[in-house]
Amino acid sequence: MRGCAVIALALSMVVSSPIHAAPKAPLPADPLGSPMWDAHAKLLFGDDPVRFDPRVKVDFPMIAENQRSFPVAVDARGIAGVQRIVIMADLNPIPFAIDYRPTDAEPYIATRIKLDQRTPVRGAVQLASGEWLVSGGWVDAAGGGCSAPPVSRVKGDWAEHLGEIRGEAWPMADGKSRVRLNFRHPMDTGFVANIATYHLEELSIGDGAGKSYGSMEIWAAVAEDPAITLMLHAGAGATLSVEGRDTNGRDYVAALHVARQSVMPSILTQGDGR
Repeated sequence: MRGCAVIALALSMVVSSPIHAAPKAPLPADPLGSPMWDAHAKLLFGDDPVRFDPRVKVDFPMIAENQRSFPVAVDARGIAGVQRIVIMADLNPIPFAIDYRPTDAEPYIATRIKLDQRTPVRGAVQLASGEWLVSGGWVDAAGGGCSAPPVSRVKGDWAEHLGEIRGEAWPMADGKSRVRLNFRHPMDTGFVANIATYHLEELSIGDGAGKSYGSMEIWAAVAEDPAITLMLHAGAGATLSVEGRDTNGRDYVAALHVARQSVMPSILTQGDGR
């Protein structure tokens, strides 16, 4: 019996002994020297490995002429295995703009965002291995892009056009297509007096028969009347199904056809927002 008791005690010690995980690698030093790098990196990347990589191409003007609508493109086509693309502006009150997950598409996205002050603007891509690659640069901006009321709110016609969707799609080489989508939406940040947060929050593109080309989460840091450009693995003549939802639960549905000739825009059959 005593021998059994000793064996049981030994097993108990083995089960209760803590298993020490490998220590997490520290975040790499930020080459841009942003005061918010550590906070945003911990929130976005968690325990995933991170490194800066110039192969993540982040294109934007060095000076923001219009802080309400600043163009940004992230191109990771030179990197294999990209699963996610995040666009962020460190010093914005809403730092994250888009989290895009291309499933049958090129790792590329272009859009317009708001800028509230001079800030680093970055693109972060996650690989199938879980590793994140980051690149970006500083942008000079006068500020106020997140706290100014949308133009459609000032004009008072935002509700008349809410839910309108326009789009074009052109064939590229190797059975791919370039798609540009425009949505009429105020994209309210919640920083304007008496105007609550209200923005598109989800967008997906498929073929209407169960195939997904990609999906994304969208935050109010995206500019009013969002314009989004993608590169999908859909050839000439393909039908694309666009579905979105905003923070009020309103759905947006449209069908888009890829043009059969690259010089001609496609025709968008718009569905009613509901």
